[in-house]
Amino acid sequence: MSRRCDLTGIGPMVGHNVSHSNIKTKRRFLPALSPATLMSESLGQSYRLRITNAALRTIDFRGGLDAFLLKASDDQLSLRARKIKRQVKARLAAQPAA
Repeated sequence: MSRRCDLTGIGPMVGHNVSHSNIKTKRRFLPALSPATLMSESLGQSYRLRITNAALRTIDFRGGLDAFLLKASDDQLSLRARKIKRQVKARLAAQPAA
């Protein structure tokens, strides 16, 4: 299982540990991934995704999973999230405008 967020595409970054004597050694900064169950209002279904804590806050800010997916670009999303996005778009297109 990769250490990459399903929604934002954030992955490990590389940097340095810097000692008091300014010796630099390589290290990896891993994203804070959490398994989350997110509900899609338009599909009426819940999905289990591994997302970063920052992505979870962004989903709450934007008003839910559907709003987040519709605004996100496809190159950031995982294959599973792209599939959910296509389903949400199709469901919203099939609903009559009220």
